[in-house]
Amino acid sequence: MSVWAIGDLQGCYDATQVLLEKIRFDPARDKLWFCGDLVNRGMQSLETLRLVHSLREHSVVVLGNHDLSLLAIGARTPEEQRKVNPDLQRIVLAEDRDVLLGWLRRQKLVHVDRELGWAMLHAGLHPQWTIDDAERHAREVEQQLQGPHFARLMRQMYGDKPNWGPQLRGPDRWRAIINVLTRMRYCTPRGRLAIEEKGSPGTQSIGMYPWYEVPGRVPRELKIVFGHWSTLGLMIGHGVHAIDTGAVWGGKLTALQLDTDELRIVQVKGRDVPPPAKGELPKD
Repeated sequence: MSVWAIGDLQGCYDATQVLLEKIRFDPARDKLWFCGDLVNRGMQSLETLRLVHSLREHSVVVLGNHDLSLLAIGARTPEEQRKVNPDLQRIVLAEDRDVLLGWLRRQKLVHVDRELGWAMLHAGLHPQWTIDDAERHAREVEQQLQGPHFARLMRQMYGDKPNWGPQLRGPDRWRAIINVLTRMRYCTPRGRLAIEEKGSPGTQSIGMYPWYEVPGRVPRELKIVFGHWSTLGLMIGHGVHAIDTGAVWGGKLTALQLDTDELRIVQVKGRDVPPPAKGELPKD
């Protein structure tokens, strides 16, 4: 048995198939961990979502910001849905949309396997959150995603504020948790997020740190694998493994084996498009 974490697919179905072949994925014995952002921009989002859904008995998924955006679009009126980009529109207008979106709503924001020694999330952790804290806060949002007030959450989750604080309640609290787990890159030692900063380390404003390097952050007993940050690329250090290597931007799609003491990384070519021009940053 092998356990593989895979970076942001973002609708790159062809690259995903090639990567699964390259790691010799066998659903009878292997397990996949998907780091979120299954959809959007790759122009094969419907096929990608169907593929991951078909592997649901053999995989774990955490939600990324693009996955949550898809769920929000799915909760809108048909007229509003026809205004979204064609890649996501194909999903919300597909005959199996209710099956796919219903399954996506039931996925996690944080996945932890203490026996394996790993935790997975899409973007980042607040500097004062332990792994236990992250799991607990994630469960709060997951309950809302899967509950009767799902559509209201989808309308209220957008916005860069407020920053996280334990005193927050209701939509503000859930939005802050979502922003940390699915949009975070840089923050201050007190946990103020810089959502608008998306470049590689060294380009951020003074006083901002990559979330995994923040001075005074709490210790975490597990290794962490995450995606989201394509301009960071493949990065291993500080107890974290970043594996969004920009497949949708003409980079690579990356798999990292988790159940071995050896560092085993497998990559394949991503979507056949030129990467962003120098100085041009991908959007969230």
